[in-house]
Amino acid sequence: MSVQGISPKVVRGGFVLSYPGGPRRVVVFQYNPDTLTRTMKPQVPPDEPGDRLEALRLKGPPQESYRFEAEFDAADQLDRSEVDRHGLHPVLAALEACFSPSYRQLDRENTRAGAGVLEIEPAEGPLTVLVLGRNRVVPVRITEFSVTEEAFDIELNPIRAKVSVGARALTVDDVGFTHPAGLLFMHNLQKRQDLAALHFTGGGTEAAALDQLAKG
Repeated sequence: MSVQGISPKVVRGGFVLSYPGGPRRVVVFQYNPDTLTRTMKPQVPPDEPGDRLEALRLKGPPQESYRFEAEFDAADQLDRSEVDRHGLHPVLAALEACFSPSYRQLDRENTRAGAGVLEIEPAEGPLTVLVLGRNRVVPVRITEFSVTEEAFDIELNPIRAKVSVGARALTVDDVGFTHPAGLLFMHNLQKRQDLAALHFTGGGTEAAALDQLAKG
């Protein structure tokens, strides 16, 4: 049987938001990012002159950050009633919920403040998970977010937009080992080490030569 003309199904990236004691919300990227910039900063002990024992030590997992752009176009989603009526406002509002307290949380804080109750802890936002394929499912905190709206309908609803996102991966240093984000981090760390093992076991003449050079 010929398979010519059959396109493989593309896995879409996006965010999954889990609210404390509440529902989950999924925000799917309409188009996957063309580029993704990852930055990793190793956690090392502070430099102490003469302390050679610290040269190879690691204080904890590296600090990892992501930057990418997601594009949205209402023209390709007019079969969805909310897009037909409101343009891209719904998806942009869903993305902004990643880092904004909810109306209910702020209203509750205001009511308690009016009753003389002092809030010690700030409102807790949703656990935000960046999903970019099965090998990259990362709990993150949004650190930067900007939207460029490029076209509008007759009611000034945005119908084409680019969203620039900066995010920092959460680790057990941030949330501990028992928090869902910590558990997800540990799962990803194990998966990353499994992927690294696939490469290291590849061997080959070039790898053998490098190993020999390292041995002196």
